[in-house]
Amino acid sequence: MDFEYLLFLQNLRIMLNGALDSAISFITTTAVGFIPLMILAFVYWNISKKWGMIAMRSTVFGDVINQLVKLTACIYRPWILDERINPVKSALKSANDYSFPSGHTQSGTALFSTLGFHFQKKAVKFICFFIMCLIGFSRMYLGVHTPKDVLVSMALTFIISFIVYNHLAPKLNGSENIMRLSFGLLTTCLLLFAYAGILYCTHIADPDMAADALKAGGAGLGFALGYYIEQTRIRFSMPKSAKEKALRFTTGLFSVIVLMVIF
Repeated sequence: MDFEYLLFLQNLRIMLNGALDSAISFITTTAVGFIPLMILAFVYWNISKKWGMIAMRSTVFGDVINQLVKLTACIYRPWILDERINPVKSALKSANDYSFPSGHTQSGTALFSTLGFHFQKKAVKFICFFIMCLIGFSRMYLGVHTPKDVLVSMALTFIISFIVYNHLAPKLNGSENIMRLSFGLLTTCLLLFAYAGILYCTHIADPDMAADALKAGGAGLGFALGYYIEQTRIRFSMPKSAKEKALRFTTGLFSVIVLMVIF
């Protein structure tokens, strides 16, 4: 049924002569890359450090767990399993690891579910849920994920975000909690590295699928270290004026872009 649905969407793309491909590809970019980076940076630097930290923690935890499941399931992409599937070529660049569960759906669900938890207005909650669904649909429309990849990823990440928002968020302050949370994430990332290494050395997992797992582990280690240093050494405060907010956001974002280009 998964592949039949992808074939239905594929035939729809052919009927539309690719008219929606660019728009759907843009929806996909709201899950990973520069757009979510800007949202998280603006919230963390200018609106609420705690709220931004919750969103980033949900994203990082979700990404690490997503990669653990990917390495365990070892399910290849749709076009590898069924030669009838022809994905949109522009989407292949970001589809270079295992298929199940969907990484883009995980990132989008982590970010927008956290936003939905934070805001009380039903209209905002609906918009966040709608965007989450759009991101998941975009991965199927582009032919790079099956419905199972998307639905499992969305459900798993939603549970993670709920736990982080309701149970870990109250523990973000206090030196003992800071150490525990940082050490917990660091340990999880090291376990991901070790698990990936064992699977690759024993040829259970495909070494060509390693890149995103290593990226997730590296991002988790960086986040754990950055969180600990900021909470124990830097402790920055929120800017008060619009000018200060704009200066912090542009300067910080420029610095991030430079680092991304270099590395």
